[in-house]
Amino acid sequence: MTETDHRLWIRNPLACSDPSAAGGIVVAGTRVVEKVAGGQQPHQPVNETFDASEHVLLPGLVNTHHHFYQTLTRAYSPALNKELFPWLTTLYDVWANLNDSQMALASELAMVELLMSGCTTVADHHYVFSGALVNAIDCQVETAQRLGVRAALTRGSMSVGRDDGGLPPQTVVQDEQTIVDDSQRLIDRYHQRAEGAMTTIALAPCSPFSVSRELMRESARLAEKNDVRLHTHLAETEDETAYCQKLFGMRPLDYLEDSGWLTDRTWLAHGIHFNDDEIQRLGRAGTGIAHCPSSNMVLGSGLCRTLELEAAGSPVGLAVDGSASSDHSNLASEMRQALLLGRLRYSPSQVTHEAVIRWATQGSARCLGRTDIGGLEPGQQADLALFKLDEPRFSGAENPLAALLLCGAQRADRVMVAGRWRVTGGQPCDVDLDALMARHDEAARQLRRAI
Repeated sequence: MTETDHRLWIRNPLACSDPSAAGGIVVAGTRVVEKVAGGQQPHQPVNETFDASEHVLLPGLVNTHHHFYQTLTRAYSPALNKELFPWLTTLYDVWANLNDSQMALASELAMVELLMSGCTTVADHHYVFSGALVNAIDCQVETAQRLGVRAALTRGSMSVGRDDGGLPPQTVVQDEQTIVDDSQRLIDRYHQRAEGAMTTIALAPCSPFSVSRELMRESARLAEKNDVRLHTHLAETEDETAYCQKLFGMRPLDYLEDSGWLTDRTWLAHGIHFNDDEIQRLGRAGTGIAHCPSSNMVLGSGLCRTLELEAAGSPVGLAVDGSASSDHSNLASEMRQALLLGRLRYSPSQVTHEAVIRWATQGSARCLGRTDIGGLEPGQQADLALFKLDEPRFSGAENPLAALLLCGAQRADRVMVAGRWRVTGGQPCDVDLDALMARHDEAARQLRRAI
């Protein structure tokens, strides 16, 4: 029997985000091949069943923005209680000492933490390349392959340092030809284009205040030439708006459009400070927004206008952002934050648990340019997150699906990526978690001692 002949019925979940799959789904190989209606049996015989009667079934969550290396600088005292620009300038001097071994540990811990929270596709925005850190993206690819997690990795960059009016120190700034050449190398070596791709590469200059206009334009040209996606931070704070108006004589979105980025190839991190006209322009272009609620709250950056952006036509996805601003890599937790923060701007009837689950799955997949993940439709990838409600926080909950967000789910019981279980019993497969945490904590201590 071949792998695709083997049919697994994940049977009769306690609840499912897709009402038409109330009886579960059937998986063959790497794909979902059937949705089973409530009270029904699969149309074709199955070889194996998994009793999901104690589980809430979701498509695997999809993260759209992160900085894996920042797991090494969580709750860092000198950076506490600061807004974005002073927070960044404080931490850049720490991050400038990153090396390859620290990066590998940070990436593994971040991916494992995401996976345990029900996330099956991890995204990272890495832009710090010091003299001791040259193979950051390569090590991320290797780590994702070893863990069996789907990864949307970006070749970030910074080309304007403090000597030229930027925020980062010169030690983490690269010349533009080096950036372009390495971007092409990574695309050629790692970017997968077929349905079910496990590794994709996008181009991601860090932000308007750390790269040149020329690099932004060249990145857009390179992305179009190679048919890959574009990613950057934009409209995160009012300070950024003032910076762009002073340096470029235009608002951040005008700068983005002038650089050739206002397209459906692009997704943006944060996207907070857009006016009404800009939201319509983003929607017409189909440019995606990675909503980062926890980070936005920690840094006091503002509230993303998610519903207006989505109504205008922009894909809205969910992201944990870096673990030095959100201080976690838990996408299940981020769903609850998105629900609560959204209700500060909108009414409870508008920001529902179903809407937030949609952002964390289908919306996030659209941000990454994917239709083969983010749902439970036959033909889509068998990326699944199954949660149990067996903790005190869930006791008495009547609506299991809503309880995931309202009661604050933190950890999935089982996670499947491309038809393979990668988390069972709440623990990552083939990972010594205690040993990983010990090595990671020591790496964080080493990084702090290097200042």
